[in-house]
Amino acid sequence: MGLRALTRETLLSPGDFVLPLFLHDLEVDEVIPSMPGCRRWSLDGMVKEVGEALAVGVPAVVLFPAVDHSLKTKRGEECFNYEGLVQRAIRALKSAYPELVVMTDVALDPYNIDGHDGIVEEGEILNDETIEMLCKQAVSQAEAGADIIAPSDMMDGRVGALRGALDTAGYQKVSICSYTAKYASAYYGPFRGALGSAPKSGDKKSYQMDPSNRREALRELLLDEDEGADIVMVKPAGAYLDIISDLREHTTLPVAAYQVSGEYLMIKSASAEGWICEESVMMESLIAIKRAGADMILTYFAKEAARLLRE
Repeated sequence: MGLRALTRETLLSPGDFVLPLFLHDLEVDEVIPSMPGCRRWSLDGMVKEVGEALAVGVPAVVLFPAVDHSLKTKRGEECFNYEGLVQRAIRALKSAYPELVVMTDVALDPYNIDGHDGIVEEGEILNDETIEMLCKQAVSQAEAGADIIAPSDMMDGRVGALRGALDTAGYQKVSICSYTAKYASAYYGPFRGALGSAPKSGDKKSYQMDPSNRREALRELLLDEDEGADIVMVKPAGAYLDIISDLREHTTLPVAAYQVSGEYLMIKSASAEGWICEESVMMESLIAIKRAGADMILTYFAKEAARLLRE
């Protein structure tokens, strides 16, 4: 065992993880049936959960709101409400844990009535009009105390626009983690159920990437680098290890990878049936993502994996 440790090429640590959190504007925490072990957190529950994650060495979280339907509009104006759910959550977390790295999602699908990442008119996603809203959303999150904003919308040119908006508003130190290679994946189903953010019509293939395409990810990487991204991300992770490796090979920027809800649920479901060992498969999947070249991993297993690594 000592020789094995000495020759190990890939080392995983709690500091590699970002814990995704689902939020809602209720005073109770709700179990998410499609994602065993995950909850929609109240603000108080979220603060407690993050304290436990920090205690085992997880340094960062990313926030996803389940927005009440009454607040959803065609353009998603709730996304930049100073008293919105995410903005209040950021302030609560930064007050409780100043050292915590808070990452936020930038996209309109939780906020608009169409369930798309952008504004929809007559079945078409309006790229430039969407970016205007995303800039307001990002500045609002930065004002609340976010350290990293993470545009997941995949609109063309949004990284450059967001960098300009943040800089103009005085938030030059707020980083941008771009969803550089976000694929139109079937692995997202449980996540959309957790947020109630599935498209009301059509799909997201017009702005998310074709799973058949590999070289396209490098074109997206070049664009994001030119526009000022600080971190680049691949989503999903497990089925796209080649894409993680490609980005790692072609950039000096940190590479993030998102182990998404479908990946999580498959491990949880198979282990619940006794078909696999959850801990072993969980750790093997995370090591594979790190081995492929990811510097940071967004995973619902963050607390569990960090606890195991510290034992």
